[in-house]
Amino acid sequence: MKKILAVLMAVLMVALCFTACGGDKKNEEEKKPTTIFYVTDEIQQSQYINMFRAEGKNAVIETIMTRRSVRKYQPQAVNRDTMQVILECGINAPNAINRQAWEVRVVDNSEVIQKLTDLYVKDNPKAAEDPNFKNMFRNAPTVVFLANDTTFAFSPVDCGLMAENMILSAWSMGIGSVCLGAPARFMKSNPEAVEYLKQMGFSENYDLLLCIGFGYPAEAPKAKPRDASKVKFMD
Repeated sequence: MKKILAVLMAVLMVALCFTACGGDKKNEEEKKPTTIFYVTDEIQQSQYINMFRAEGKNAVIETIMTRRSVRKYQPQAVNRDTMQVILECGINAPNAINRQAWEVRVVDNSEVIQKLTDLYVKDNPKAAEDPNFKNMFRNAPTVVFLANDTTFAFSPVDCGLMAENMILSAWSMGIGSVCLGAPARFMKSNPEAVEYLKQMGFSENYDLLLCIGFGYPAEAPKAKPRDASKVKFMD
């Protein structure tokens, strides 16, 4: 009987030991802090990308960290099959009560882009003095026009979410982009440009909010500083 009790006590002690060790390990894992990375310059950006790859980080983080606004492009428009993927990513963005309060038009016709640019230069002649200037959409050969529903207060936010989905999906496939507000304002204020806007056929109560230029990059922009002090945790 004493031998049986001794064996049972030994088994119990071993079990408690394993439980304690496992618990300590679990607690250590739970206490391990979450690291948040802020890219503040090109060197950090490069370091983080290498770290993500070495540690097997996911492609989404790498796409976000490496994305840059591009203002120099190859002359050819983005392949429409590729643009279709980008647009499908856009319409799958989160949006308020799934109202999908946006409308999109895509222009990749160089003649239309040039005619709009001619109107822009007529009003802004100094723009053409820039040796890198090719068109009013920061030289992009494919332009997405994004309109919001003026009767729905959250629509501009939804359009912003949609735009980000398109921009990031494009970058993940090697397509550069630049988000533009000035061309949208010009197209709504210049009487001749308004005629082109009418041809886009946006629904009633929809207003052009922004434009996004897309194209195959002809430059590799450097990272710009980000202000991490604007992000704070509240205790």
